[in-house]
Amino acid sequence: MGLVSLEGMEFYAYHGYHAEERKIGNKYSIDVKMELNFDNAALHDQIEGTVDYEQVYLLVASIMEVQVFLLEHLAGKIMEGLKNQFPQTTRVWVEVSKFNPPINGLCHRAVVAISS
Repeated sequence: MGLVSLEGMEFYAYHGYHAEERKIGNKYSIDVKMELNFDNAALHDQIEGTVDYEQVYLLVASIMEVQVFLLEHLAGKIMEGLKNQFPQTTRVWVEVSKFNPPINGLCHRAVVAISS
């Protein structure tokens, strides 16, 4: 088994519990990690034995375009999409970060992590 990760994918999106967040938007960072057996790719240099990074990014980007209220829901949608599109994965981790969350104080980012 091995891990394939895409870290620091950045998006400007319009998620949030408050209407103002969904109106003005915010910067988000997404990290994903997928566990799978990529022995065939390692031995034979064939993409069919692993996951296509571009397809992972495009999936995450498409999910980021749909407004949601909660980071937890967003992380769950990304995880579900990855597991459906890449059934060869045995485990998926997703971390969603929202920069400068609206909390009436200083906070670099709010982070939600999920795995399955």
